[in-house]
Amino acid sequence: MAEVERTVRGQLAFVLDCADNNKLAEFWCAVLGYRRVRAVHPYVSLAPADGDGPELLLQQVPEPKRGKNRMHLDLRVPTLEPEFSRIRACGAALLTAPFDDHGVLTTVLADPEGNEFCLLVWPGT
Repeated sequence: MAEVERTVRGQLAFVLDCADNNKLAEFWCAVLGYRRVRAVHPYVSLAPADGDGPELLLQQVPEPKRGKNRMHLDLRVPTLEPEFSRIRACGAALLTAPFDDHGVLTTVLADPEGNEFCLLVWPGT
């Protein structure tokens, strides 16, 4: 197969719509160990302190969240505790208790605005 030349190198950023990007910035910084890197209304940008990892862009929008997110974040951890308790203490709501999802211990949580994310314990990590 022929190698395709890339003319533009982009950076991957994940965008999360929200009503209060400052409130969610506090939550996601605490959960991910990220820091706020810039804010230009309606955006607040979060990134790892060392700069190595994807950006999480919180976009303030006027409409409320409706239904289940089509895309969500997964946080992979070596063991459920102490991360589960730490993330709950940050303000996450438990949506689905830990269950076995084809060999992956999965817990479904929501941030303070109801955006779903999963805490995953992968075998062998």
